[in-house]
Amino acid sequence: MLTKDLLRVSRRGGSYRPEFIGREAQPLVAELIDTYRNNLERPRHEVETALKAIEADHEDFKLVRGLAALLDREATFETVAPLPPERTRRRVFEAAEQQGVATADERERAIKRAAEGLAVETDTVETALYADRGCNQRLTAFECRWSPEALIEQYNLSVAQTALFDATEIRLTTSDPRRLISAVKRLGLLYEISREQADGQTTRTVVITGPDGLFRRTRRYGTAFGRLLRSVATSEEWELQATVSDRGTEREMVLTQRDVSVPGVDPVVEPSYDSGVERDFASRFEALGLDWELQREPDLLETDTSVMIPDFAFEYNYGGFRVFFEVMGFWTPEYVEKKLTQLTSVEAVDLIVAVDESLGVGEKLEATDHRVIPYTKTVGLKNVIDVLREYESDLVATSSMSLPETMRPEEDVTTLEAVAAAYDVPCEAVESREFPAHERCGRHLVRPTVLSAIDKELTEGMSLADVEAVLEEFGLSDSSAVVSRLGYRVAWDGLSGGRLESR
Repeated sequence: MLTKDLLRVSRRGGSYRPEFIGREAQPLVAELIDTYRNNLERPRHEVETALKAIEADHEDFKLVRGLAALLDREATFETVAPLPPERTRRRVFEAAEQQGVATADERERAIKRAAEGLAVETDTVETALYADRGCNQRLTAFECRWSPEALIEQYNLSVAQTALFDATEIRLTTSDPRRLISAVKRLGLLYEISREQADGQTTRTVVITGPDGLFRRTRRYGTAFGRLLRSVATSEEWELQATVSDRGTEREMVLTQRDVSVPGVDPVVEPSYDSGVERDFASRFEALGLDWELQREPDLLETDTSVMIPDFAFEYNYGGFRVFFEVMGFWTPEYVEKKLTQLTSVEAVDLIVAVDESLGVGEKLEATDHRVIPYTKTVGLKNVIDVLREYESDLVATSSMSLPETMRPEEDVTTLEAVAAAYDVPCEAVESREFPAHERCGRHLVRPTVLSAIDKELTEGMSLADVEAVLEEFGLSDSSAVVSRLGYRVAWDGLSGGRLESR
């Protein structure tokens, strides 16, 4: 983005349109790039003088300054001085205070006195005295990412982003609506999604409310609009219609993929969650390692005339069952009512809604037939898990119906988890089954012939380390269950280990 004083827009016919540039600007762009390259190791004021000379020869100084502002971000200006400037100034000012300085000659004597104290020449003091001022810092590096063509693309994107700073509402259609909504949510913008049918085609329009529609204008919102445009402009097809407050007058701006593109597409670097409540819940839930995978911003859900993207989905690891999860935090009353309308219209999906008790809409939510979990400050993890356990019980029962009553794994040694994985069912579904060819040793299933072979290897008094080595050869890790099945137990000798003895 550029600063607003560098914004170039046209207001012809009451519209509001950024003034973009094309190939005709390549000579100017190339000249500006060369200006920075040719002024390496020179102070900033000399670079600025060279840029002002280009401004004087060009009819549009805002364009020159806008392009230069982008190039300036590729430049590195540093203090280059033979002495630390702060230390040099302190010595000069001390000398000036001792003798007094009112004339050029007196200044020269103060400089000389400071130079003697620093054991350097007076020219060295003069050079270091104000070397850290911005105008005196030197251009030490210029690593320009842009070719002239790419810089023109970047300028057009930047001027469009700046034009959105005063937008009060944005309406967006794109060939990639899911990515758009993901960017909108990560940028913390309030939005609605409307859906229209025409000629057998479904068009979804994302309507984003600006700060004037809420409380007051904020710089954060204007900056977020600009960042959103960068994400939108990476889609193959898109159209943006914005209502812009221009000096007290509302004007309409329309942009498409023909106006703005993104050179060297960069991702939107934003927080992954809309709020701290969501981030906190996600981190706590994922640490549990349950049979549910937490997905961020899953598929679009259809409502009557709009669509919504819930904050999360819980994907069951067996069978692809999914429960959606929406967190209703602090929103404006109007936005809450719209969300309630959406939730009422969503059908044929399993949806859990965590609602901030301060909103006072718990009863209305319960009437939507979705599972409601009230919360204060943080979403209760146990409350969510309790609901998932209810789904899990039904899913386990359904999975069990597809399994044979008796199961005969081919392996001599296996586990309940491995059998469940082979059938793509949760482990609980196989725990009630019979395994006539195997015996259960803890979570392991072992053929009797293997147990007999192990029994021949074990002797009373054998150390636990040797027992575990024998079991490892047969693919078993649960030593306590196996030795118990064979009629042994481990007698512990303090911290030194244990030995096998008969029970």
